Amino acid sequence: MIAPLTLNVPSCIEFGSGKLSTLPFHLKNQNRIFFLVDAPILARIDPLISELKKSGKTVLVSTEVVPEPPLEALEILLAPVRAFSPDAIVGVGGGSAMDLAKLVSVLFDGKQKTQDVIGIGKVSGRGVRLVTVTTTAGTGSEVTPIAVLTDTQAKLKKGVVSQYLIPDVAIVDPNLTLSLPAAVTAATGMDAMTHCIEAYTNKHAHPIIDNLAIEGTRLIAANLERCIRNGSDLDARTSMALGSLYGGLCLGPVNTAAVHAMAYPLGGTFKVSHGVSNSVLLPFVMAFNLSGNLKKYADIALAIGAAKGHDDEETAFNGVLKIRQISNACGIPQSLKDLNIPESAIPEMAKAALLVTRLMDNNPRKVELKDAEAIYLKAYHGRVERE
Repeated sequence: MIAPLTLNVPSCIEFGSGKLSTLPFHLKNQNRIFFLVDAPILARIDPLISELKKSGKTVLVSTEVVPEPPLEALEILLAPVRAFSPDAIVGVGGGSAMDLAKLVSVLFDGKQKTQDVIGIGKVSGRGVRLVTVTTTAGTGSEVTPIAVLTDTQAKLKKGVVSQYLIPDVAIVDPNLTLSLPAAVTAATGMDAMTHCIEAYTNKHAHPIIDNLAIEGTRLIAANLERCIRNGSDLDARTSMALGSLYGGLCLGPVNTAAVHAMAYPLGGTFKVSHGVSNSVLLPFVMAFNLSGNLKKYADIALAIGAAKGHDDEETAFNGVLKIRQISNACGIPQSLKDLNIPESAIPEMAKAALLVTRLMDNNPRKVELKDAEAIYLKAYHGRVERE
């Protein structure tokens, strides 16, 4: 029996080289437009902003994007947007820019406060048009009902999940990723890989999403190193953008699991980027999870180009080793020790990770406190072992 599934996506997804040019069309009926733009990409957006202004639109632009955004960064953004009172909000950049834009779109009217909407299904509505333009191939935020903030006091990332965060229009133009530094390409690419793998293997996996997840995994594994070696390879960048988009489409209906939950304390406490956190933890969590969904992990192994073993167990573990090989080839650190995270932090990180129940509950194998501590310890030393 195939389980029921709700799949909410943007009403329009513009995918492909040159699709940035469609942005003014999607804002033709709006008059007051707020842009939140990652500063390095502003020059690429300026001609379109000028075009909008020439057509009579009033535009306010901010480049106040804080990586792994804390709650305070959102509060700072809200004040000028409230004064401007837009009828459209456009987020241009990586996950942080898009997440902040999504949250501004539902909070600037003052009907709810940030703390009111943290969690699942707590946003009461959105009254403005929302457009996202992704400039990385990684977060998938351009199509998701999710935005993530850092609670600096709790030293933990917290998610807002709501259908009202799904943009009206998502633009995925691979040309915008051509200038990404190799380190950002690697981190965001491994983040997208993690989305696909966790969506394919978690307890709520679904045939509709499986097709997106396994193809996204294949595309990313085949093209990430190409993008690292030659950032101007548009064919590879396009394939990466598509794989990332597939991963993003998996997040709403299925979401991720223990890798992401365990990555949150690394970002919240030690300011490690989300993609790097996921990449370092992914093989260790996969090794723990194999017995929980062996056949699907074997599928993942073959999709990423790992050697087929004499049975699913060997094939699946070959996949774990292949993930580590890909991550290493991309120049990403291979252990928590390499990230200067002290071994003494492991007990508190394990406790914090278990609090992220909206993700931990998806994991194919139940993670107890002792399990989380053991996974972190293996990740600290960089030792990948069969369970």
